[in-house]
Amino acid sequence: MSTLSQLRKLGLFDARVPRYTSYPTANHFSSSVGPGQFSEWLAAVPHDEGVSLYIHVPFCRRLCWFCACRTQGTSTAAPVRAYLDTLKSEINMVAAALPDGIRLKRLHWGGGTPTLMDPDMITELAGLVAERLPFDDDHEFSVEIDPNEIDEARLDALARAGLNRASIGVQDFDPTIQETIGRPQSFAITKAAADGLRERGIRSLNIDILYGLPHQSEKRISESVQQVLSLSPDRVALYGYAHVPWMARRQSMIPTETLPSPEERLGLYDTARQLFVWDGYREIGIDHFARPGDGLEVAEREGRLRRNFQGYTDDTAAALIGIGASSISRFPQGFAQNNAATSGYQEAIRAGRFATARGHVFTREDLIREAMIGALMCDFRIDFGRIAGQFGITSADVASRLDGIDDVFPGMLAHETDAIEIRRDARPLARMIARFLDTYAVSQTGHSAAI
Repeated sequence: MSTLSQLRKLGLFDARVPRYTSYPTANHFSSSVGPGQFSEWLAAVPHDEGVSLYIHVPFCRRLCWFCACRTQGTSTAAPVRAYLDTLKSEINMVAAALPDGIRLKRLHWGGGTPTLMDPDMITELAGLVAERLPFDDDHEFSVEIDPNEIDEARLDALARAGLNRASIGVQDFDPTIQETIGRPQSFAITKAAADGLRERGIRSLNIDILYGLPHQSEKRISESVQQVLSLSPDRVALYGYAHVPWMARRQSMIPTETLPSPEERLGLYDTARQLFVWDGYREIGIDHFARPGDGLEVAEREGRLRRNFQGYTDDTAAALIGIGASSISRFPQGFAQNNAATSGYQEAIRAGRFATARGHVFTREDLIREAMIGALMCDFRIDFGRIAGQFGITSADVASRLDGIDDVFPGMLAHETDAIEIRRDARPLARMIARFLDTYAVSQTGHSAAI
């Protein structure tokens, strides 16, 4: 039986499963976690540990039809200004709740479109963070950049603020595809943004592209990948487009009949994958590629790769603190998510209370399964002894959680004395195999296609 036939038989082209950027996934969060719990978790961060900070800016000049993120359009600076003032209040509240001496290991601005902020706003936000949560010596400051919303003044402001890694969203360079997804963005304007960053000494560059877009063909994705490669990014995220119009209503603007079939999606992914590998990139997990020597590549090689809400990371901080509407924090004790509605978030912060609306307190079983799922998603392999040592249990205990997996995925896993590994040709099944370890109910309608 061919590999494609095996994958089809195992349900790859029909399944909808979580991306497992967290465990449990966010749809299982509840109102049992609130502002009080969040405050306690902040206070419990060891004073000698570094933390990571994610700041969410939910505004866009235009709403791209393909996007399922929590964003809102604005044509003026007034709502952005008001939101920035709220962000500053929350940062001050978080800094006051943390123990003295906390240093910032990672700072990431996402959205939405963080570069929608004008230069003064960028300087103001970055300055407050630096004042309240000083950077660790070995830190990373990254920002998601829309080439359509960046200019010389904003680039200068980001450089002055200490930006040392930039992430540029591309999606696809084909004009027909861009028109269909509501995201016009020429190669020229994208290259100008990359050149502007590098001229200011910002050498670390990430690029995000999508496969599975409307009208996308292997020829079209090949041409887009070649253009991406000409920009020489350090790492690339090759995400599968998640068409979920029942969750993101703007996606109803995209005609369903223009989308590739699941089998075609796999072909698109593999075409792009081969081009990155041929150009010297190393494969990182299920959807990232990195140049040798990049931090992500080093972490993967040394077994330190992790997965969080931003995808794959080499971040070692035990606490990731989310700032802004809908932002999610992860502590050793559990997850805490801010009110998703910008209005509700702002109301809480302006009233002097944290905006935590829901979350999840980890059980011991959650943490064991999170570690096992993380190992599958990062390394395609679970080392039983390593997990057992982490939690003070036996290797047999770890292995027992995989009982029956070969009946569900026959021939897809290689067994060793104290480990299990997904075979190379079976890696497209990684999310489905991870689901086997998920003890929470998984809805077919709440998640994206498995490929």
